[in-house]
Amino acid sequence: MKKLVVLLIIVGIMFVVFQNTSKGKMLTHQVKGVVTHVISKPSLINEEGDSIVTRVLLPEGYTRVTYPNGSFEEYLRNYELKPYGSKIINYDESEYFAQNWHDAILEVPVPKNGLQQCADALMRIRSEYLWNNNRKAEIGFNFTSGHYCSWKKYAEGYRPKIRGNKVSFHKTAATNHSKSNFYKYLNLIYTYAGTLSMYHELKKVPVSEIKIGDMLVKPGSPGHIEIIVDEIKNENGEKMYLLAQGNTPAQSVCLLKNFEEPETSPWYKFEAEKPVYTPSYYFDEAKFVRFK
Repeated sequence: MKKLVVLLIIVGIMFVVFQNTSKGKMLTHQVKGVVTHVISKPSLINEEGDSIVTRVLLPEGYTRVTYPNGSFEEYLRNYELKPYGSKIINYDESEYFAQNWHDAILEVPVPKNGLQQCADALMRIRSEYLWNNNRKAEIGFNFTSGHYCSWKKYAEGYRPKIRGNKVSFHKTAATNHSKSNFYKYLNLIYTYAGTLSMYHELKKVPVSEIKIGDMLVKPGSPGHIEIIVDEIKNENGEKMYLLAQGNTPAQSVCLLKNFEEPETSPWYKFEAEKPVYTPSYYFDEAKFVRFK
């Protein structure tokens, strides 16, 4: 009881002091989330579920939006999860300081080189989907400079020569289409692409048209990006979504709780031109982009 009272007092103080600043809003929101976590246990979580579709239950009156078998949408919805209660682990195998933000950890390996941060993790998930579905020729991303770097050319031995914002590609390596070389390619992408390049490269999607696979983004250096991994609707056509993220430092990809709406957490609703609070980030506007 004492713990709960202290936390409620902290929330009140943070609200008064910080409510007029963006950082304050985020801090107040995070403390509020801790209190929510202490007070209530999520009711829409099946602890035995080993995939997103089996871990997260539906609010009353909602059904899952259907997508074709083999689609990126179904790939994400059925993504394998670690056992319930698994922690967010940083690339150096240390535990992330915040362990109350998530309801699931996705089975996305975290390289020990520290490169696979928020945007990188999502590019990896997309690239692995294309690889696994024999669509390797579609794998490619723009560097922050705007230069396109494809897996196809990398596999043929082409490597970038970078001088400031000038990039040229030259054949300096042997042809190698192996999976291990594919992950070396992704390390290159992680180094020279990110949230800002994805925002400029990818199609912008209005909130009214978003679907599984679209990404909530705040462009910048640093910015942040999160991906929709499931989608439901009710008979009135109202939709809700699940969000997953990688983060900085490079760490486990996790399914995020919704501290703003604990009754339906981890499901989110979005409105055009309205801010979005997620446990680790404040988006001042709901902006979305879509992979090619």
